[in-house]
Amino acid sequence: MAIPEYPDFDGIGLAELVARREVTAAELVDEAIARAEQTNPRLNAIVFSDYERARESARDYLPGPFTGVPFFLKDILGFARGMPTRQGSRFVPPIPLDHDSLFTARLRAAGLIMLGKTNVPEFGLVPTTEGKLYGPCRNPWNPEHSPGGSSGGSAALVAAGVVPLAHANDGGGSIRIPASCCGLVGLKPTRGRTSYAPDFGDAIDGLGVDLVVSRTVRDTAAALDAVAGNIAGDPYWAPPPDRYFAGLKSKPKKLRIAFTASKLDGAPFHPDCAAAVMHAVTFCSELGHDVEEASPQFDTASLVPPFMALWGANLAAGLDHLGHLIGRSPAEEDFEGLTWGLYRTGKQVSASEYLRAKAVMARATREAARFHRTYDVWFSATLGAPPVPLGTFDMEERDPMKAFAPLIDYVPFTAMQNVTGQPAINLPLHWNDRGLPIGVQFVGRFGDELTLLQLAAQLEEAQPWRNRKPPVWA
Repeated sequence: MAIPEYPDFDGIGLAELVARREVTAAELVDEAIARAEQTNPRLNAIVFSDYERARESARDYLPGPFTGVPFFLKDILGFARGMPTRQGSRFVPPIPLDHDSLFTARLRAAGLIMLGKTNVPEFGLVPTTEGKLYGPCRNPWNPEHSPGGSSGGSAALVAAGVVPLAHANDGGGSIRIPASCCGLVGLKPTRGRTSYAPDFGDAIDGLGVDLVVSRTVRDTAAALDAVAGNIAGDPYWAPPPDRYFAGLKSKPKKLRIAFTASKLDGAPFHPDCAAAVMHAVTFCSELGHDVEEASPQFDTASLVPPFMALWGANLAAGLDHLGHLIGRSPAEEDFEGLTWGLYRTGKQVSASEYLRAKAVMARATREAARFHRTYDVWFSATLGAPPVPLGTFDMEERDPMKAFAPLIDYVPFTAMQNVTGQPAINLPLHWNDRGLPIGVQFVGRFGDELTLLQLAAQLEEAQPWRNRKPPVWA
């Protein structure tokens, strides 16, 4: 039975329909599959489908805040029994896993039903989704443009109305970037807020963290409730979690908010991004918050080399570990040029350089903490420009510094919060005259996702965005 109004509901709304027995979980799953099959040929967002297993799960689902709600996992981490996780790379064979990660198990316990895996760039290295293994994923707002990365497939499916929320993770902006490109809510939680048990201690030395992209703030809050919490043996621990969904019933206190209208090196934003920032300034002021222009004192030029050292060394270690598991060494022909170049660079990072890089990251974290003694929230444009056309970046450049220079210019802010461990959220507050979403990023104090979510809910109420539909709509 078709459910025409299906995409008008967020995840919480769909679960309420199941709880009231107005629809069944099986009907929701069939509806999502039908919409996925209709839409994916135009988006190329789904790289593995597990529809029959999903239909079986819909007959024996777990009750929770997302009871019976269809969901896709990203093809980076998000380990699930019976599904391969190839990290977007030809080097990784399509071997189904024999277990769920703790993160996936917690999502299932919240009632979500896994339909498959979404498109990613190779190992999530870039802010676009157009790798060789799966081919380009397309943005529902304009299929000639990128949906962002590395959670581009997840963001495209949510923006197109196939599912109300989907898995995303973030080691340099990979939740917030695609959320900005696709007009979604994308919260990067505090470092250590989610666990990588049982497979890993952390992701990229604590730079990485997992959650979702969604169309509503309350779905993001409920998802964070579902997955938050450390277990014994985790190397990073966040402060005790709040009750995020329940906390949305309260409006935020009057906040002291800082904003920046340019990149941290003083270079201007694209005019569309500058307009998005000033639009947010007006809204926050009208809501009664104190808003002024100010920025943390980060020397971004000095942070890039140590950040790249950590990324490169972690990539090298990861590929060597994968090679050990599958019984063959990484070879140049197995990878895209950028991946191979970063792997080779990572192999050359000495232990001394690695430890110095971590020390530089720690100093940046102290500066962020100092800044947030004065300001509750800091915001900027999420990206330095609107969503780029597919093919903008050269994935075959083997010199990492040359390859990443235009990427860093496009993504001037998001990696900073991976360094400092702070929570940061993209909100879809602006669209340009070509109909492309322009996101605004709000950053909170370490451990304080609740303030960001309460402010986000206040902005969502003042300027609803969930009913805006892209041209590619399921």
